[in-house]
Amino acid sequence: MKVLFSGALLLLMCSAVIAQNSDDLKLNQIQVIGSHNSYKKLPDPRVMKFMMKMRKRLGADADPIRIDYGHMPFDSQFAYHMRGLEIDIYNDPKGGTLYKRKINAFVHGVPVRSGVEELRKPGFKVLHIKDVDYQTHYYTFKESLIAVKKWSDAHPNHLPIFINVEPKTGGPADHSKTLRFLGFKRVVPFDSAAYDAIDAEIRSVFGDDLKSILTPDKLRGKYASLGDMAQHNGWPALDECRGKIVLIMLGGSKTDYLKGHPELAGRAMCVYGREGKSETAFIMQDESIGDSANIIKLIKEGYIVRTRSDIETMDARANDPHRKIVAMQSGAQIISTDYYVPDLRLSNFEVQWDGKHSGRVNPILLPQRAGEWVKE
Repeated sequence: MKVLFSGALLLLMCSAVIAQNSDDLKLNQIQVIGSHNSYKKLPDPRVMKFMMKMRKRLGADADPIRIDYGHMPFDSQFAYHMRGLEIDIYNDPKGGTLYKRKINAFVHGVPVRSGVEELRKPGFKVLHIKDVDYQTHYYTFKESLIAVKKWSDAHPNHLPIFINVEPKTGGPADHSKTLRFLGFKRVVPFDSAAYDAIDAEIRSVFGDDLKSILTPDKLRGKYASLGDMAQHNGWPALDECRGKIVLIMLGGSKTDYLKGHPELAGRAMCVYGREGKSETAFIMQDESIGDSANIIKLIKEGYIVRTRSDIETMDARANDPHRKIVAMQSGAQIISTDYYVPDLRLSNFEVQWDGKHSGRVNPILLPQRAGEWVKE
């Protein structure tokens, strides 16, 4: 009887914590886990085998084990409580620049031509590394956004989804004359017109009013800038953000994206930036171990910070949870991982909240509520 009573009491206590209201929380007062390069599939095994043979020649910076990871389609990731994504996009205004996979010319039995008709057409394409790491669930940016919208529309009370959008400005051929000699092509750069086209693509999926997107204008509210809003803790209430999506550009050229749009007025995406810049409400601090003190400082100043719990398969191969633990304890609101499900080829390394929840109350900003889970 005593054991049964204790178990029932524990269950009741846990239920009370989970059922805690979120209507008094703000957007920056939670933590969620998201996936890194979320569209990516495992590389073709024949390509990996070839690259592993060339491993010593490639050097540490191009070690193929760094790309030996992959993900599920977005809806499956959401079912595993991911509330963050990352989508890499390549500019392809004329179409066809990513139709061929040049590395396959050196791999027996793998065609260079992809045979994917979507890659012949103009538009933004989604993949990790041009000509090399090309396996993807979504060939086009529009296709990936449609997948997000479909799931979001079916789950209108979900926690806000933070989506990092990275315009890719370089590839293997941009860094190697030898590869250019062998026929690898440079990446098509982004300019102001390309950034306008990204926003147009987002509107084509989510509507001209961007009703389900927390745009810079919506987040800025009454404040003069996003930076001013963040530092005055002007973030919207969490419950007002349910069912919504935040798009945040990383990399690329912020100057071109801001051109003609001071303080990101009229833009669909926010940007990751530097502390103190007027357009900055989101800051990226990928190195959680070395930067944990700075992460704590930044979130106390009002910023939303993204960090990583594992990097390029290394933490999973070592089955080392240290970076994960530090990332979670730092209070970073967006924690990026490749291992919301363990890759048992490597280890049982896994990044999930205890009990597999979608989010939790931020333990740094609200220490008195540490341990509370946030549903959906």
